[in-house]
Amino acid sequence: MVEHKHPGFSRRNLLQAMAGIGAGLPFLTANAASDKAGRDLSKRILVVLELSGANDGFNTLVPYADDAYYRLRPKIGIRPANLRKIDDQYGFSPGMAGFERLYKEGKMAVVHGCGYAQPSFSHFTSMAYWHTGAPNSGEPYGWLGRLADAIDPALTSNFLVNIDERQSLAVNAARHVPVVFDDPARFRRKGLHESRPLLDLAGPAGNSASRNAAPGNATQRYLDSVATSAREASQLVRSAWSNYKTPVDYGLVSVDLPKVASLIAADLPTRLYYTAYRHNAFDTHVQQGEVHQRLLTYVSDAVSGFMQDMERIGRADDVTVLVFSEFGRRAAENTSLGTDHGTANHMYVIGKPVKGGHYGKPPSLTDLDANGNVAYTTDFRRVYASLIEGWFGYQES
Repeated sequence: MVEHKHPGFSRRNLLQAMAGIGAGLPFLTANAASDKAGRDLSKRILVVLELSGANDGFNTLVPYADDAYYRLRPKIGIRPANLRKIDDQYGFSPGMAGFERLYKEGKMAVVHGCGYAQPSFSHFTSMAYWHTGAPNSGEPYGWLGRLADAIDPALTSNFLVNIDERQSLAVNAARHVPVVFDDPARFRRKGLHESRPLLDLAGPAGNSASRNAAPGNATQRYLDSVATSAREASQLVRSAWSNYKTPVDYGLVSVDLPKVASLIAADLPTRLYYTAYRHNAFDTHVQQGEVHQRLLTYVSDAVSGFMQDMERIGRADDVTVLVFSEFGRRAAENTSLGTDHGTANHMYVIGKPVKGGHYGKPPSLTDLDANGNVAYTTDFRRVYASLIEGWFGYQES
């Protein structure tokens, strides 16, 4: 099979691309980090949830014991009495009952100070860095796409799923073709009504042109394989969604997580899922207070419901969720009672196989840079590397 290469990165140096970022983080249990306990590594699933728009980490998990927080945010800072306290230092936003419960059950790792050197304050640029795991590189493939190529050289169909209106750079791969859809009930190849029969029969089985193509016509074979894969994937997704029923409450905004649950319940071979709270919802420059708390409640309820659903269908031991945002917000509130683009932020790793607690060094709120931003303390790629090695058991040869 041809080894696809591109400048700077290849399938073989997925982890080397993250060299120099520091050691991995021990947020997975001993059983999760090793297959010696008899656990089936091939069943392990990672679900990545992006909070687009740059979530304000300081008002998500509030450092209420630090007076500097209230000096920087005299008006929008959330008072200790209103928080869902998880210890003597931190408390979640008032509506985040689901996150509070997951943390107290030991199923949530909070990684502090996540960011990267020479930060970009552009949503588009910074998100591209997080999507690729390769800041300032021009890397064309996403970190999940490269991971799929590395751990599944057999190119298993439907191995990588992206639920969104359009494909994320995070799932762009050299060899895998991600399944991308928004509404599972309407997921099928687009085309005019008149061409529908031809599209539904596209591929070697139903296309006379394909059956009669010259044996050496590689282009025709490739198009046939893509058409067949697309048709089969859409059928599987529609079937999984139509058969999916759950008593679990995901809250008012489910962030597409029931769609993920339906595919897991249908036992699709997918091991990498990517979804997002879309449309820059967390870009809270103005009158942040109630809007931000409401968004956080939606996310907390949805993730908590998803984890309950995984317990219900017997897959809780196999599923880990990663929650992130492209950057944090500035430490101080602005004059519009909101927050401006900042730097470091939390990442959350959630699941039954997770060893809960705090990881990484919290950034200082008294040692800010000239722009009023905290210094990052954990390279975000350490979290990626920890999941690649500890969860999927992938080691570079």
